[in-house]
Amino acid sequence: MADHEAVAASWVDRWDRQQEHYIAEREERFQVIGDVVERVCAPVEAPVVVDLGCGPGSLSTRLHARVPHARIVGVDVHPFLLGLARHTRPEQAPIDYVLTDLGEPGWTERVGAGRGWDAAVSTTALHWLEPDRLRRVYDDLATALRPGGVLINGDHLYFEKPALQELAEFVRDRRAERAGVLANEDWATWWAQARSDAGLREMFTEEELTTKASGHGNDLSPRWHEEALRQAGFSDVGTVWQYGDDYVMVAVR
Repeated sequence: MADHEAVAASWVDRWDRQQEHYIAEREERFQVIGDVVERVCAPVEAPVVVDLGCGPGSLSTRLHARVPHARIVGVDVHPFLLGLARHTRPEQAPIDYVLTDLGEPGWTERVGAGRGWDAAVSTTALHWLEPDRLRRVYDDLATALRPGGVLINGDHLYFEKPALQELAEFVRDRRAERAGVLANEDWATWWAQARSDAGLREMFTEEELTTKASGHGNDLSPRWHEEALRQAGFSDVGTVWQYGDDYVMVAVR
C-alpha cells in the first residue's frame, strides 16, 4: 500500500509546478499576499484567515509559515484537492479544510470560523465564478469580515481595452519564457495523470478524481471588481501588486 502522505506531497509539488506554467511569478504573488495577511493579523491575538478556493492548500501552508498564530480555514468544492491538502498539512498546524461551494446559501456558516474573520484570501480561484455569483460572495464576505478586515485576491484580471490586454498577456508570456516554466505540464495533463495514478486511486474514488471546473473564467476587469466590492460594503479597494495582467487586489472592510 502506498504511503498516502508521500503520494499526496508529490502531487501537491507537481500541482505547484503545473500552476507555474500559467503564473511564472506565483511565489512572488504568494509573498505579497502573505505580507498583507501578516500586517493585518499582527495586532490580533487569535486571527482567523479563510482561504477561498484553496485547492490542495498551497497558499494555506505558506500563510501558516508566515502567520503561525493564525487559525486558517481553507475551503474548496473539490474533495480530491482538499484531501491532498489534509494529507500535506504541517503537523499540528491550526489549518482546517472544509468542503463547500462559494456563493451557495449558508457557505460562510459552513466554514465554521464564526463571524469577524480577519482576512479572506484567494489565488487564481475567483475568476471561475460567474459575475452574479461573485457578487454574492463579495456580499457574504462583507458580512463575515470584521471592520478593518481584508479580502486579498491574487488573480489574472483583464484590461477593458483589447490592445492593453494583448500587451499584458505578451508581458506575462515573456516572463514565463524567461523563467523557463512554459515546458511545465499544463492543467489538463495534471488532472489526466492524477486520475490514472495508482497511489491516488487507493486514496480517492473515481468521482473525487474528476475535476469540477468548467468554462474559461469570467474575464472581469479590475474596475469591475472595485465597483462590486464597494457596492458590497468595502471601504477602500485597490491594487497593491501587479505584473502584466496578474494582480493582487486588496479590499478593506
